[in-house]
Amino acid sequence: MSTAGHILICDDQFIIHETIIAYLKADGFTHDSAYDGEEALKKAYETKPDLIILDLMMPKMNGIEVCRTLRKTTDVPIIMLTAKGEEIDKILGLELGADDYIVKPFSPREVVARVKTVLRRKTSQSKENDPILRYDGLEVNISSYEVRLDGKLVHCTPKEVEIVYLLASHPGQVFDREQILLNVWGSDYFGDTRSVDTQIKRIRQKLSSENMRWSIKSIYGVGYKFEVSNE
Repeated sequence: MSTAGHILICDDQFIIHETIIAYLKADGFTHDSAYDGEEALKKAYETKPDLIILDLMMPKMNGIEVCRTLRKTTDVPIIMLTAKGEEIDKILGLELGADDYIVKPFSPREVVARVKTVLRRKTSQSKENDPILRYDGLEVNISSYEVRLDGKLVHCTPKEVEIVYLLASHPGQVFDREQILLNVWGSDYFGDTRSVDTQIKRIRQKLSSENMRWSIKSIYGVGYKFEVSNE
């Protein structure tokens, strides 16, 4: 198998597959194709790709449903495709754990560039020997992408884990929304900063910090910080 990586392309349009495959092959990637959501899930579990290119609108099961199902068991990188380009779709896709978002029509060169960026970021994260962060009942393990509260595993999307780890690894430091986007999604992402607010809201719902000596604070007009009390 190619050392560049194995990509699963999920889209109901044959021409999309042909176009992306030609450029992926030129860069040394191998591929599999799926033309509906059910086939996408089946092949994702069978072939264990390094990255999935996933169309938002597909027959049998749409991309959001596929992404939601995959995120229950795997943190495989996912790049969402859509013909809509609506901000609500971007926010919804990203809060489910998508790693990037591309609006149709697109340049196949752009798709391959995004694939390389996401894979490079994932490889870099997996190679880091980061310590497990622990704060009064909270444990964040970036290597295994696990978050525990009072010893119990909390289901978080990969992006939620990365945001918590970013903030918790710099206690007291204020990150504005652009900084969070840059650190978690990378410089190639051009989405709306409102997606950060959506992610933080979901994180707070999952990680209730009542009676804990830490919290994720909103700094009005600026951004967010992880605050630890010494009391």
